[in-house]
Amino acid sequence: MDRDWIATAKTLSEALPYLQRYSGAIVVVKFGGNAMGDAEAMAEFARDVVLMRQVGVNPVVVHGGGPMINEMLAKLGIKSEFVRGKRVTDKATVEVVEMVLTGLVNKRIVQAIMDEGGRAVGLSGKDDDLMVAVADDPELGFVGRPVEMNVQVLRDMFSAGIIPVVAPVATGMDPNETFNVNGDTAAGAIAGALKADRLLLLTDVSGVKDASGEVVTQLSPEQVREMTAEGTIAGGMIPKTETALAALEQGVRAVVILDGRLPNASLLELFTEHGAGSIIRSSESRMRPRNET
Repeated sequence: MDRDWIATAKTLSEALPYLQRYSGAIVVVKFGGNAMGDAEAMAEFARDVVLMRQVGVNPVVVHGGGPMINEMLAKLGIKSEFVRGKRVTDKATVEVVEMVLTGLVNKRIVQAIMDEGGRAVGLSGKDDDLMVAVADDPELGFVGRPVEMNVQVLRDMFSAGIIPVVAPVATGMDPNETFNVNGDTAAGAIAGALKADRLLLLTDVSGVKDASGEVVTQLSPEQVREMTAEGTIAGGMIPKTETALAALEQGVRAVVILDGRLPNASLLELFTEHGAGSIIRSSESRMRPRNET
């Protein structure tokens, strides 16, 4: 018998406890980075999400789309300004953001999932008042911070076997307002409101690194705060770890920061003993007993 088939069977057998463990679990996946612009990487991500759904996981995909927004703004001659790494979003910019995220990017991901045999529906934070936001910082204009969440629409989609694909655009307290919400922030808020089992933040880096540059596979919130205070966690990793800590405080079991460029990254994290990237949680174990609530 071909050794590859034997290895495949062994892998499936070893995955069984994890497949059982995550049956019925809610997993929020933030999809972004370079993988979004690569057709092959997009298809692979879609297959992973469809497989999750097929084995009983309830995945929610939350996506960004910065490069596509930049491209459209350039085509329209609208210049972007950034303050502390965040896009200043005026009225003209937020209209482009909404158009690109809820149209071009969202439907591209929905179609990729459908092409792999899944059922997916795209929506934004404005649909059914899923996400209501207020201005995060006056300097940033229409950049929002979620303050109210209505996730029943997502639960209804789980019951129907549908994978929600959410664009991080929110309504304001004034229904006529539209806010651009950071993709990681939106994913964290959705995961917190759903009390998700896992929040997976797919990035273009391999995880949280220590002072020597090695990826730390398991972290507690206290360690994250210490590493941030020491300056070990810095730059673009800070908002991701802040999102992780906020999600844990809202009831998410664990948050994983992992490299979305790694083939089958989400499946490796969920269904193997080794996992992938850096997991942030209050307890040490990577796997809880099936009957733990």
